[in-house]
Amino acid sequence: MSCCAWIGTCPSGTSGSPAASVPDAASAVVGSSADEAVVVPASSSVASDVTAPSAPSARPESAASARAVTPSCASSAGVAPFARFTTIDVPPDGETTVAGVTSPPPRLPDAPRRIVVVGAGLAATQTVGALRERGFDGHLTVLGAEPVPPYDRPPLSKHLLDRPEPTLLSHELGVDVQSLADEVHLGRPATGLTVSPAGVEIEAGATIGADVAIIATGARARRVPGWEHALVLHTAADAAALRARLTPGARLAVIGAGWIGAEVAGVAAAAGVEVTVLEAASAPLSGALGAQVGALAAPWFAAGGVRLVTDARVTRVDEDAVHLADGERVAADVVLAAVGALPATAWLGDALPREPDGSLLVDEGYAVLGAPRRVRAVGDVARRRSHRHGWVPGGHWDGALRGPVDLAADLLTGLESQPTDPVPYVFSTQLGHDLTLFGLPEPGHDVVLRGDASSSEGWSALWFRPGSSTLAAVLTVDRPRDVGAARRLFAARDLPRLDRDLAGDVGVPLRNAALG
Repeated sequence: MSCCAWIGTCPSGTSGSPAASVPDAASAVVGSSADEAVVVPASSSVASDVTAPSAPSARPESAASARAVTPSCASSAGVAPFARFTTIDVPPDGETTVAGVTSPPPRLPDAPRRIVVVGAGLAATQTVGALRERGFDGHLTVLGAEPVPPYDRPPLSKHLLDRPEPTLLSHELGVDVQSLADEVHLGRPATGLTVSPAGVEIEAGATIGADVAIIATGARARRVPGWEHALVLHTAADAAALRARLTPGARLAVIGAGWIGAEVAGVAAAAGVEVTVLEAASAPLSGALGAQVGALAAPWFAAGGVRLVTDARVTRVDEDAVHLADGERVAADVVLAAVGALPATAWLGDALPREPDGSLLVDEGYAVLGAPRRVRAVGDVARRRSHRHGWVPGGHWDGALRGPVDLAADLLTGLESQPTDPVPYVFSTQLGHDLTLFGLPEPGHDVVLRGDASSSEGWSALWFRPGSSTLAAVLTVDRPRDVGAARRLFAARDLPRLDRDLAGDVGVPLRNAALG
């Protein structure tokens, strides 16, 4: 799966709920999806009439002596961005060392003592680690909908057939939720949220009380009514079900030529599966890149042994075929619907103001707008406010990785500097090609191509705001030398400005096209 679409939980141990009862918790993290979790914490500006418990619950010895990991994203030309981690000791209660600092900044006087994190994906995991690193020594509860420890979602599609076991986040990131949290309840989906001046309550089989709730429930695969015979791919269980049916010679029909659909098509075709991809738009990846750039990817399908059908309107999905509006019947042993994902927030009902797609608007500290600041959201469920990009939807891997740092800082001590404002980022492998996207392309942007898309040297596409030198997004295809330059261009607080002619000249390093 693309890093954009798969922000999730990485199982690092046996499944099941470790505790039979759930005591009150001051903050809650809700969710366990990809890429993205929403945090509803007792924020730094919680109303003064909220009284915290006089004595916090003691952290178990395993948590007090656990080792935490501080991630820092790094990238270099020729290498896709990755997370590096520095291992640090977590000392006993009251003594916290974070990345060489003897103690974290002083906590706000009304900082929460009980936090519930709803969700068990990447954003939720990073939130737990960030809270502890920021000095939170109160009671921390984690609720996960899936009965497995947190795992990474991108490998579910990228390594569908060669990596049958989930990639645990405790191994990938070095952040072990089960050691850092006081209580971890897996296979316990949240079903309701109540917010009051005194705190929050989350329904999950039992009522869990806290000062703060952090919603990080991620996303869910979009399901289309009438397509009951189609599989989806968003969880480890989904991957296992699909994997079991993709045997050599089987016929797979993939509905949707987006990030996930193309990844699965390439993996399956390479394993001897007969693959047909049905795309409603005029070109693959049109939803993410637009028709002009998406069309440049169309030749990859035939080269990879995949039949691509564009302008394909699906009218019916049977157990053994997909029917199109033009009358064609596409025979299939397996049908995969890869038509996007939606924030997993239906369980919230009317407790919080939600956007039409189910997302939650949050500020730079990930506080949910229109709700008390004791409710936070991070990851796939959050549509965050960015100085550089405007409103950024969830589903971006860097957002789930780094957003929790700002959330924890704002909630516990108040942001001391500008928020990190991670650039929207996607990495995907499409039919033998490596794609990296930074920023947010939009319809109406001016597209400048860098290199020849038909050559083997790789190429890049740049999106500029209409008639201007302001760069909004960069896509690199098999061109690692532009990856590091693109990431650095978006590291500043404002969008970069480039000379368009120089930016389109493949013989000029991308960084040299920057203005000012």
